[in-house]
Amino acid sequence: MRVISGSARSTSLLTPPDSRTRPTADRIKEDLFNIIARHVAGASFLDLYSGTGQIGIEALSRGAERAVFVESDKRMAELIGKNIAKCRLDAGSAVIRGDVRNALDKLCRTEQPFDIVYLDPPYEAGELGAALEALTGGQALVDGALVVAEQAAKAPPISGIPELQVYKIKEYSTTKLTFMKYTQNLCSIPLNAD
Repeated sequence: MRVISGSARSTSLLTPPDSRTRPTADRIKEDLFNIIARHVAGASFLDLYSGTGQIGIEALSRGAERAVFVESDKRMAELIGKNIAKCRLDAGSAVIRGDVRNALDKLCRTEQPFDIVYLDPPYEAGELGAALEALTGGQALVDGALVVAEQAAKAPPISGIPELQVYKIKEYSTTKLTFMKYTQNLCSIPLNAD
């Protein structure tokens, strides 16, 4: 697992010794950043269910102004910190160890809203819907923010959150990425957020 592009390009990232996490494959990560590329530079990036931190680190490497990583597992949160340091991206990053919904509540009260959010919850945990509701229910997002969710390929489509408009779904053999745009004013949704 490595950083694909930007200031930390080709830096190998540390991974856990066991298989408790499911890192996003390089091909999927590359597709993700090709799709959101023009939005990353200068952005405020939120990486939820961060795992090794590779998605937020990639965003920082490609010019995001800041990235906040949220991870509930203590060992993985420490690993994210080590990966950030290894890539020399400490200045624009913060790691929060805790439950995503509690972290979002805190972030809504203490941080500037985010331009881009990436969520990669455990596929079997069924947490995505509640996390998206928490994300859109507070002050965590700027109007027009991009929200990308990684899910199992067979997971049902994301729906029922009126503030999020799905504009692209990218499918792979076992995984799919759903790209959404957040809007506070539902009358002004553009047809294509690319």
